Amino acid sequence: MNKDKLISEIRRKGSFLCVGLDTDPKKIPSHLLREKDPVFTFNKAIIDATADHCVAYKPNLAFYEALGPAGLESLEKTMEYIPADFFTIADAKRGDIGNTAASYAKTFFETFNFDSVTVAPYMGRDSVDPFLNYEGKWAILLALTSNKSSADFQMKKLENGRYLYEEVIQESKEWGSDSDLMYVVGATKADLLLSIRKFIPNHFLLVPGVGAQGGSLSEVAQYGMNKDVGLLVNSSRGILYASNGDDFAEAAKREAKKLHTEMKELLSKV
Repeated sequence: MNKDKLISEIRRKGSFLCVGLDTDPKKIPSHLLREKDPVFTFNKAIIDATADHCVAYKPNLAFYEALGPAGLESLEKTMEYIPADFFTIADAKRGDIGNTAASYAKTFFETFNFDSVTVAPYMGRDSVDPFLNYEGKWAILLALTSNKSSADFQMKKLENGRYLYEEVIQESKEWGSDSDLMYVVGATKADLLLSIRKFIPNHFLLVPGVGAQGGSLSEVAQYGMNKDVGLLVNSSRGILYASNGDDFAEAAKREAKKLHTEMKELLSKV
């Protein structure tokens, strides 16, 4: 999905919500475990329940790879089930040398037909370039993540006065464009979005951390929104596991709708 189409879908729906499909068999309702493919059955119900309220889905590869071939089959079926007008993100956090990166890019863009993949940029440009060779596809670079230990490296100050995450953004933005590069910036660091926008005013940001991790949607919008909205805000656990009973899909819909309603209000102001 290209940038114009993504912006159009956000405006049409009045939502910039991404639902993270971090589907853990240990957390899904126990009655689903009797199904032939519990993970896909759960994902299908979540997609049906949330499709009116979001514009993107983000399967986290770790939960599927942990299940071996059966998990990858569940992922394949999930990708086939997601409607074509949704932006899809492979939350894979890959980062390796050029020929290996090229195989990862082929895996996610050709085999599974994702629109984008999260990439760790710390091996440099040749580990990212293969992901930028696909028209209409995106690399989403880890910049400032929402986990507590992100400060161990990302917030280190360099001799030039920049933090390491700022240096990563400043250097890497030249590798592609705002039509094929996005950046991960955690909602728990919302106050830093204003300074990040000075480096990349027109790029999309994937923002995890709203919901279970305590990030504020209003602050993310206040500091991070640009003229094209420029945000995909992800919620995973807060939607997926809003209930572990028979009403899990209805509960997921309710939580997605809450975020959608808030997003509509925020979008009405820009």
